[in-house]
Amino acid sequence: MRSFRTPQPDALLVGAPKAGTSALHTALALHPRVFSSRPKEPKYYMCADAPPPAYRGPGDAHSQREWIWRREEYEALFADAPGDSVRIESTPFYLYVRNARRRIAEELPDARVIAVVRDPVDRAYSNWMHLRSDGLEPVDDFVEAFGKESERIAAGWAPFWHYRRLGLYGAQLDDLYRHIDGERVLVLRYRELVSEPARTLDRVCTFLGLEPGLVTSIPRDNSRPYVAAGAFTEVTSRVVRLGAKAGAHAPPQLWRRASKPLIATMHWRGEPARPKLDRASRAALVQGYLEDIDLLEKVTGQSFSDWRTDESLGSFRDRTAS
Repeated sequence: MRSFRTPQPDALLVGAPKAGTSALHTALALHPRVFSSRPKEPKYYMCADAPPPAYRGPGDAHSQREWIWRREEYEALFADAPGDSVRIESTPFYLYVRNARRRIAEELPDARVIAVVRDPVDRAYSNWMHLRSDGLEPVDDFVEAFGKESERIAAGWAPFWHYRRLGLYGAQLDDLYRHIDGERVLVLRYRELVSEPARTLDRVCTFLGLEPGLVTSIPRDNSRPYVAAGAFTEVTSRVVRLGAKAGAHAPPQLWRRASKPLIATMHWRGEPARPKLDRASRAALVQGYLEDIDLLEKVTGQSFSDWRTDESLGSFRDRTAS
């Protein structure tokens, strides 16, 4: 007789945006005993059984229509999971959003949590590049956009625009450990996914109670090509942002289809290799993370000394090519 299980995840990939959670999710979904949610990033615990906040950044109103905030709709994501499966979903913002951390601790007392972290400056740069390449980021200089964070937060822009604060993993994990037993939390580094995929996947599978050795590779993450500034980029980006604003009043899939040719054209005109952030800019930005890196090392017992340097480690493509 099949026993009843509450339809909910057994494990959450909370990571950080642009730190490899999508790639890890895709790899784990290939394991025969893993049942992954569709969509992979429902954002349910960022809400409180109420609609998401009315964020006001470019494209925010459109994208938040895809959030799953009703409990019955969230539970339906796991309703068809086999009884012996490990059910997962991957919403990286859970690590960042304080209320999400609280809800997970209270509502999923047995769930395991995997947090994937990446050099915070590299992560922020990739985050900016993602939004810029999709035509949503209006500022064509990363350091300038990074510096607008407080202004944007005050204006109600969604978490994906919080370039600096998303990388404060020390404070985030310190709070998480205050509410969730450390034995249920696995902290991974982005570089482990890139440089040691088979070993890292075995470690993750063992942590989740899955048989190791069945999944051995991690797909390339969802990085965008580099789209240089210029007249075409500016005009196309403006059209994308206007369309996303109008798309907030239409079904999400409608704007996705309408915008796809525009964004595809931008990507086609882009360059696969993105320029690295210059050393001087990186060194200045790293200073704002040093205190949090100290805290991260304290709460995890790991060294993150390589994050204190002025040398960028680059994208997934850069690392696998080296």
